[in-house]
Amino acid sequence: MNTSTSPAITLADDAPCACTSGKTFAACCAPYLRGSAPAPTAEALMRSRYSAYVLNQIDYIAATDHPSRRGEFNREAAVAWATKSQWQGLEVVATEAGGADDQIGMVEFIARFHLNGADHAHRERSEFSRVEGRWHYVDGQTPTQKPFVKSEPAPGRNDPCHCGSGKKFKKCHGA
Repeated sequence: MNTSTSPAITLADDAPCACTSGKTFAACCAPYLRGSAPAPTAEALMRSRYSAYVLNQIDYIAATDHPSRRGEFNREAAVAWATKSQWQGLEVVATEAGGADDQIGMVEFIARFHLNGADHAHRERSEFSRVEGRWHYVDGQTPTQKPFVKSEPAPGRNDPCHCGSGKKFKKCHGA
């Protein structure tokens, strides 16, 4: 049952899955979204949640939030994001644990979408936890990029220039 303000979008079973896994919808996210099977891994749950946004199945997103977070779910914001975005694809960047035998897992992903005339990329490192045999979304953080640190020392004034000119650095690129 979808109680959002916009109707759910349907996808044919033989169509490519919305999560861009390369599988058909029937062989990928459909069983989870339809409730006929639980997602077996944290990545499968994350992919099905992305598909739920694409297909405007907001009840699925709410139901797969961790029970401790359910009071925090903002249905209006989820509906707005799902219906106003033109979803362009999902890229799984990394996974840690989250397998069929694990109790916790992490999936880092990039969800691409077009909104208000501009392309966007939502990158998140999401935590998942299994409760009573079912995976749930716990929380997500924007991954921090490590600052670039040059590992080589800077050339000295009298060292040969790095460009290969044969001149000293101070007379070439050091000037």
